[in-house]
Amino acid sequence: MGSPEPVTSASTALLTDHYELTMLASALADGTAGRPCVFEVFARRLPDGRRYGVVAGTARVLDAIADFRFTDAELTMLEQTAVVDPETLAWLADYEFRGDIDGYREGDLYFPGSPILTVTGSFAEAVVLETLVLSILNHDSAIASAAARMSGAAHGRPIIEMGGRRTHEYAAVAAARASYLAGFATTSNLEAGRRYGIPTRGTVAHAFMLLHDSEEAAFRAQVSKMGADTTLLVDTYDITAGIEAAVRVAGPELGAVRIDSGDVGPLARKARDQLDSLGAKDTRIVVSGDLDEHAIAALRAEPVDAYGVGTSVVTGSGAPTAGMVYKLVEVDGRPVAKRSAHKESRGGRKHALRRHRSTGTAVEEVVWTAAGSRPEAGENDLDLQIPLVRDGAPVDDLPTLDDARARLRRAQVSLPWEGLKLSHGEPAIPTTFL
Repeated sequence: MGSPEPVTSASTALLTDHYELTMLASALADGTAGRPCVFEVFARRLPDGRRYGVVAGTARVLDAIADFRFTDAELTMLEQTAVVDPETLAWLADYEFRGDIDGYREGDLYFPGSPILTVTGSFAEAVVLETLVLSILNHDSAIASAAARMSGAAHGRPIIEMGGRRTHEYAAVAAARASYLAGFATTSNLEAGRRYGIPTRGTVAHAFMLLHDSEEAAFRAQVSKMGADTTLLVDTYDITAGIEAAVRVAGPELGAVRIDSGDVGPLARKARDQLDSLGAKDTRIVVSGDLDEHAIAALRAEPVDAYGVGTSVVTGSGAPTAGMVYKLVEVDGRPVAKRSAHKESRGGRKHALRRHRSTGTAVEEVVWTAAGSRPEAGENDLDLQIPLVRDGAPVDDLPTLDDARARLRRAQVSLPWEGLKLSHGEPAIPTTFL
C-alpha cells in the first residue's frame, strides 16, 4: 500500500467524525434519517473557577457550514477505506445543510444550560455537523472566555495577542480572532489581520539582538528602519544598560521598551524611574513573558502601559475547552433527553432570556422549552437567541466582529461586581429552567 498524499489544507467535510457517519449510515438504512430533529449546543457547567463564559466562533461556524460539502477527493477516500456504504456515499455527495440555526450572539455571555446554538433539520443533515460545530465553539469560546478575564484584569490597558508560536497554526488564527473579540487591542498574527481586519503589532525577538555585535547596534538598526516610535527589547542582557542604550539611540521620543523576563513588576518600576530620569517621560513600558489574568491583575498598580500575552490565552488559561456538547433534544416535535448519571440533558427545544434590574445589572438567565409558556419579560430583559440561518442560508445583517466586541463590553458591565472576580466562585448569575 502506497503512502498517502500529503494534506496541504484542512478538508472541510472530513471535519466530521467517523461515528457521525456510522449513525448516518444506520439511520439511512432503517428510514429514520429524515425525521425532523432539533440539536442544541450547551455547557453543563463552566470550567472550574470561571463565573461566566463568552460565546465566540459563531460566525466561523456559519462559514464552515456554508462550505460543508463532500468533494470527489473526500468521497473517494470514504469509498476506498469503506467508511460508508454506497447508499450513504451517494447521500453525502448531495449534502447541503438546508435547515435552520438560532443562537446567542457572539460576544454574549453564557452560563450552565444556556442554549448557545440550536440546529433544526433532518437527523441526517444535522448529525454530521456535530464535530464541526463543537470543534469551533469549544475552542473559540474557551479562548474568548480567558481573554475576557485578562482584558478585565488589564483595566483598560491594551493587550497584544502573541501566542501564535504556542498552538496549532490554524488555531493561532482563530485564537487571535477570539482574543480580539474579547477585548485584546492587537495581534501579532498577520493572517488574522488579513482575514479578520484585526490590527497587528509586533517588535523584535531576542534573536535580532543576538544577531548584532552589540545591543546598541541592534537598536540602531531597528530605529533606522522603524523610526523612534518603535518598541525596543531591553532585557537581552542588562535592563538598566539596555534602557540607557535605547534612549541614547532613539532619543526621548522612543515609543516603548519591552521587558520579557524576570520579575516584571519591580523591573517596570525601575524602568519607569530610569526612563523619566533620561527625559523619556512618554516612553511606554510593555511587559510580556508567561502572563495570565492573575499576573496581569497583580501588575495593575505598576507603571505598565501594555501587556503581551501568548501561551496562556491560546490555551484558554487552564481551560482549553469550553466543555460544550451537541445534544439531540427533540424528534418529530417530541422532547427527548439523555438520563445518564452526571450527563443528563433537558428535552425539548429551548429559548432563553436574561433578566436585568432597572440599573442594568443582570440577575437571572431564564430558559424554557418551546412547548411551555414564555415567561413574562420586563422592559429590561433581553431575548438571547437570534435567527442565524434559515433554509440553509445565513440571515441578513448578522453581527460583525466589532459588534461582538461591543456586545461583550456591555455584557461585562451588566454583571454583578462579584461576577468579575478572578477567584473561584459560582456562576455570576443563576440559570432557571421552566
